Amino acid sequence: MEEMKPSPPNSSPLTPLGFLERAATVYGDCPSVIYNDTTYTWLQTHSRCLRVASSLASAGIGRGHVVSVVAPNIPAMYELHFAVPMCGAVLNNINTRLDARTVSVLLRHGDSKLIFVDAQSRALVLEALSLFPPISDRPLLVLIADDDAVDELGNQLISSSSSSSGNVGFWCTYESLVERGNPDFQWIRPASEWDPMILNYTSGTTSAPKGVVHCHRGIFSITVDMLVDWAVPKQPVYLWTLPMFHANGWSFPWGLAAVGGTSICLRKFDAATIYHLIRRHSVTHMCGAPVVLNMLSSGAGSSSDDEPLKHPVKILTAGAPPPAAVLFRTESLGFEVSHGYGLTETGGLVVSCAWKPQWNRLPAGERARLKARQGVRTVAMTEAEVVDPESGAPVRRDGSTLGEIVLRGGCVMLGYLKDPEGTAKCLRGGWFYTGDVGVMHPDGYLEIKDRSKDVIISGGENLSSVEVESVLYGHPAVNEAAVVARPDEFWGETPCAFVSLKANRGGQQAPPTEKEIV
Repeated sequence: MEEMKPSPPNSSPLTPLGFLERAATVYGDCPSVIYNDTTYTWLQTHSRCLRVASSLASAGIGRGHVVSVVAPNIPAMYELHFAVPMCGAVLNNINTRLDARTVSVLLRHGDSKLIFVDAQSRALVLEALSLFPPISDRPLLVLIADDDAVDELGNQLISSSSSSSGNVGFWCTYESLVERGNPDFQWIRPASEWDPMILNYTSGTTSAPKGVVHCHRGIFSITVDMLVDWAVPKQPVYLWTLPMFHANGWSFPWGLAAVGGTSICLRKFDAATIYHLIRRHSVTHMCGAPVVLNMLSSGAGSSSDDEPLKHPVKILTAGAPPPAAVLFRTESLGFEVSHGYGLTETGGLVVSCAWKPQWNRLPAGERARLKARQGVRTVAMTEAEVVDPESGAPVRRDGSTLGEIVLRGGCVMLGYLKDPEGTAKCLRGGWFYTGDVGVMHPDGYLEIKDRSKDVIISGGENLSSVEVESVLYGHPAVNEAAVVARPDEFWGETPCAFVSLKANRGGQQAPPTEKEIV
C-alpha cells in the first residue's frame, strides 16, 4: 500500500467556487436572486460573477489582494462572494453598522486594495478613508448604485441612472464592471486549498478587531457541513434575514449555489416585511440571531388579520443563546426552529442541537428548554468539548460544571491576520479555544452559559448572565432582556438587568413593577 500516493486527478484543491458553475448547468433557468422587482437566473448570476472577476483581474487585482465590501444583503453582495475569490483575491466583508473610525482601522489593517461601496454607505467609507495617514495608499472605490437606496429622509441616493457627478472619488460603478467584463473569463482556481479566501473581522468581547482568515478548504468544509446538518433540500427559497457580513451569512451564499436555491435579498427588514416576503415568495428557509425570532414572535406585523403561515418555514438561529420562551413563541406561529453554535473563527455553525424524535412527546416548555441547548458537533466537525481552561481536561458531564468550549475540525480558521500571539493563544494543544463558557450535559449535549468575560462573579459565585436573561424572558410582559455585571462594594459584582417591555395594546394591563421583574 506504500505506493498509493496523492496525484493530480485525486487531489484537486477543495473550493466552494465551483458550485456556481454547476448551478448554471443544472439550474440555469431557475431563479438565483430576487430583489424587489429584479430577478436573476443561475445562468445570469454565473455570467455576472465571471464578468466582475474578469474586470477585477484586468485592474490588477489578483492572488492575495484583499477586496473589501461595505453593503447590505443586495444582489451585488451575493455575487461578490464568488466574483472576488474567482480572480484570486481575498473577500473581506465589513459590517455596515460600524463607525467610520473602526472601518478605517479595518481597511488599513487588511491592506484593502479595492472597496465595493453600497450607495447608502458612501459617506461612511469616504469618512473612513479621510482618516488614512497622508502617505498611505488609498484603495480603489467601486460604487454599488441602487435605485432602491434611500437616506434617512426617504430621498433617493445614487441610482444606476445618476450622473457621474454623484460618483466623485469613485473609480467606477459595479454595473460598469459587469458590462465590460468577459463572460468567458477562466476564473483563477486556488493553487492550494489552503490559500486564503476570506478575511472577516471580529472583536468578540474586546475592543481590538481580529482579522479571521479562512482558506478555500475550510469554506468548502463548512458550506457542505451546514447543508447536511440543516438537511437543506434542492432549490429552497431562502430569505436573507442574516447579514452576509456576519461570517459570510454562515456560508449560505455558496451553499445556495450548491443546491440551486433562490436568494430573496433585502436591504433592511422588520416583522411585517418578513411575513410579507414569506407569503409573496413562499420562503422555505431563513437564518437569524434570536433577536429576529423575538421580532417575529412579538406580534408586531405578523399579519393584518393574524393569518397563520400557509406552510412551515425553517429558521436556523445562533449568535446568542436563545431564551426558551422565545423559541416556544416562535414555533407556536408555525416556524420550525433549529439552533446551533459557531463563531467567525469557524465560518459557520459547527455545533447543533440535533433533535431526537422522542423529545416530541415532551411538554412544550421542556421541548423549548432542550432546544435552547447548543447541542453536539456537526458531522464534518472532528471534536467539540468543554474543558477546564487551566488543565485542558474535560469537565464532568453533569450539566453544571463550567468549562471553556474547545473545537477541532477542518473549518477552523488559519489564524488571525498579523497577530501571531492572538493566534497562538487560541490555537493551542490541538484545539481552538473559543472563550465561551459552557457545560456538558450527561447526554453529551453542550450548552453555553456565557462568554468568559461576561460571567458575573458575585460573592465568589459564578453567575451566568444568559441564565438570568432566560428567566426574564419567561415574564409575559418582557420583550427584550440584557444582563450585565454592576460593581458592588460588598459582593464585588451583582447582576444588572436592562429590560424592554412589549407594547401594551389598548392599555389593558398596567406595566410590571420593578419588584415583579426582580
